[in-house]
Amino acid sequence: MRDRFRDLEEPATVRKKDVVLMATVTSFEGLAHPSKSELRQFAELFTPLFQASSEEAKRQAVAALSQCATVPPAVSLFIGCQPIAIAAPFLTSSQAIDDDTLITIARTQGAAHAKAIVRRPSLSPKVIDALVSLHQAEPERGMTLSGTSTPVPAPAQGPEPSAANIEAERLAREEALRQKIKQVARRLGRDDNDRLGLRSLSDVQEALLVRFAREREAQQFAATLADALSASRWLAERIMIDTSGQQLAVTLTSLGMGFADAVYALERFYPHLAEQHGTVSRAWLVLDSIDAEESQARVEAWRRADRYTYLPPEQKPAAPLFGPRASPIRELRVVSRSR
Repeated sequence: MRDRFRDLEEPATVRKKDVVLMATVTSFEGLAHPSKSELRQFAELFTPLFQASSEEAKRQAVAALSQCATVPPAVSLFIGCQPIAIAAPFLTSSQAIDDDTLITIARTQGAAHAKAIVRRPSLSPKVIDALVSLHQAEPERGMTLSGTSTPVPAPAQGPEPSAANIEAERLAREEALRQKIKQVARRLGRDDNDRLGLRSLSDVQEALLVRFAREREAQQFAATLADALSASRWLAERIMIDTSGQQLAVTLTSLGMGFADAVYALERFYPHLAEQHGTVSRAWLVLDSIDAEESQARVEAWRRADRYTYLPPEQKPAAPLFGPRASPIRELRVVSRSR
């Protein structure tokens, strides 16, 4: 009896493995919405079949899977860690790879894999930050369309700078670097979950805001927002009138609303913010660009202006103290600026 391990070296055996691999991939492609058990079964079958197949079959299988909307995370990571000649189509075009897998591949597989990820049609800010930290995103984007760099003319020889100018430039660079380090330290040292002393939404208020956003009840949403801000209804309505959604995004950030709930509220009231930019919506990008400390400062400024302009209902002038026949007092909701 021939040694069974020798069978793997025969071309016919390899072709059989290739056929089984492609049949498995084709069957998986036919599943519009694979269940968890089907995803698990495919992940268990794919790896050994892939390793036993020829290079051409591997490329064909990866090319086919790169067009699938759903791929098991384990399979995505396995394909992404293959040599770049095989993994490139999958890394460049597959929409089934999540951000964490892309970041893991970029950090562990080297420059070629990171450059393939950079060529994807859309990248989330999280992946972009990771690529920039690896010094891969910027060089790729800095390349010209022709793939060749444009020669930079040598600067004209001018008079040599004096020692005083050199020292001034050095001090300016040091000060700029010092300020940048302080800014980064403040950002890294801040805990966004620590809201001690800050105005925050209660669980009930946040639940009500999500409910009214789901039903697009703008009036009820504004009333709840005004209650959360301890401000007038006018301020809440003025915030929501901003059709860009920027003011509401700033307000929800300052109140500590959950990121996903804030994105949902913005998308419900401002349909243009529901448009997808890559893997995230415009509302996601708007909220992600807002600094928490700046949002709190802006909202507090709005609240101060609101207090100067509008009196809360409970502070209406009381009845005359000197008998019912005293001259009437006009109830003013708006405080004169002359005061």
